[in-house]
Order: sequence, then C-alpha cells, then structure tokens
Amino acid sequence: MNISRTENFKRAWKQLNDEQKKLAVKAIEQLVTDIRYPALRVKKIKGTENIWEARVSKSIRITFQREKSAILLRNIGQHDETIGRP
Repeated sequence: MNISRTENFKRAWKQLNDEQKKLAVKAIEQLVTDIRYPALRVKKIKGTENIWEARVSKSIRITFQREKSAILLRNIGQHDETIGRP
C-alpha cells in the first residue's frame, strides 16, 4: 500500500517532538498492515465524506483518507486541533 502526505501533514510533522514522531511511525506502519488494529481506534470523522482519524497516543491523532491502494495522510497533531482541521 502506498503512503502519501499532504503539505499540511508535512508541516505538522515538523512540529512533533522525537517521541511523538516515533509513536507516529509505529501507528502509520499499523495503518498499512492492519487498519483495524485496536490500539489505533480508527473511526470516520463526523461531517466528512471520506476522512478518518487514528490514534497515535492519548493526545496525538492522525487524519487520513483511504483509497484502493493508498493512504493519504492529511494531518497530525493534538487531538482537538487535528480533528478540527482534518
């Protein structure tokens, strides 16, 4: 499965500390391997057509779109800020 990132995701990634990046890499690997992995708690974002969120840690979320053979990473960061701007 291919992974692509929006410019917004790339900017947000730079704001993460090293520990958050390490956890995010692990979560992204799980998204690719098994999107239903329980710790990710993947769910659709209300009010959107095809944008989903996954849990990186207690406070960090990733938003993404899933297509046939690709995942588009849209945003990453603190829960409320990230979900508010998926």
